[in-house]
Amino acid sequence: MQKKFLAIAAAVCLFAGTAQAKGVTIAVAGPFSGPAANFGEQLKNGAEQAAKDINAAGGILGQPLTVKYFDDACDPKQAVTVANQIVGEKIPFVVGHFCSGSTIPASRVYADEGVLMITPGATNPQITQQGYKNIFRVVGQDNDQGSSIAKYVLENFPGKNIALVHDKQTYSKGLVEAVAKTLEPGKAKIQLRENVNVGEKDYTSLVTRLKQNNIDVLVYGGYQNEAGLITRQMREQGLKTVMIGGDAISSIDYWAITGKAGEGTLFTSPPDLTKNPANKKLLNEFKSAKKSADGYTIYSYATLKLWADTVNKIGAAEPSKVIAALRGGEHDTPMGKLGFDDKGDIKNASFAVYKFTGGKIEQVSDGK
Repeated sequence: MQKKFLAIAAAVCLFAGTAQAKGVTIAVAGPFSGPAANFGEQLKNGAEQAAKDINAAGGILGQPLTVKYFDDACDPKQAVTVANQIVGEKIPFVVGHFCSGSTIPASRVYADEGVLMITPGATNPQITQQGYKNIFRVVGQDNDQGSSIAKYVLENFPGKNIALVHDKQTYSKGLVEAVAKTLEPGKAKIQLRENVNVGEKDYTSLVTRLKQNNIDVLVYGGYQNEAGLITRQMREQGLKTVMIGGDAISSIDYWAITGKAGEGTLFTSPPDLTKNPANKKLLNEFKSAKKSADGYTIYSYATLKLWADTVNKIGAAEPSKVIAALRGGEHDTPMGKLGFDDKGDIKNASFAVYKFTGGKIEQVSDGK
């Protein structure tokens, strides 16, 4: 505990000195390489625009803001290395990480060193159940997301044969387990439970088992690369099985893998902030910068802006003071009014259900 307080004090002192000399540096940590790099690009686009707007409005306590990017490739070991590097550079605030499997071990490093971390995308419940006061997230967790998937399946595919499949990663396994918790009491017909390996290319054996068990709905926990290949190979084998997954297949990159085979694929994701009329000006800024605002882009933007606005409002950057302010009330963000519970989760989190139609994404349910 003493180490933590000393780390916070050191960060504050360094912040003050840095602000006087060069400005303020914060970190964005996420997958800037590897299979989930498309999500890393979203984090970067959001943070870049946020930094631009923050600096145009006077910066952080009158000093310019600089964003430094750290690639964890969604790998737990690399995430720990990145977290230690951030700590070593005395950076007081992190936007990130993205994948739950990398966020959890990184959060332990930040908790030990007193660094404030807010993830704009990691959804595994364990992240905010570790008892750390300096760890927050601005999206819902997989208990909510899994429930939304299960309720949609129960309402729209009653009596159908269901398969639960995941890629063994922390996020993926947790999501499927959350789905099962709602499906099982609903008397769903879960006929098959399987797992696959990240990076696989040939899913013939899985498709064969899906066919043998007459699976109507495949609930998948994993990312767009594997999900896309599974869907494509199901269609090649004549299966009409409906694919439904979580937010990790929410990228249009999924369609780039499946082509027309991805027609009708369903997934859950936090609300689409590009549809919020209040964000019209912000969307025009992204358009002018020739940057997409899809997926988690505005969530990343909102995360950095939330920190900056809080620091400037209270007139201090000490993590302990920022943490108290974050927990102390509601905050105006591009996500709307935002408040946190005592664990660091947002209140009233929600996940909508979306569908790929003709290569585009449309919302089909509010997920409630």
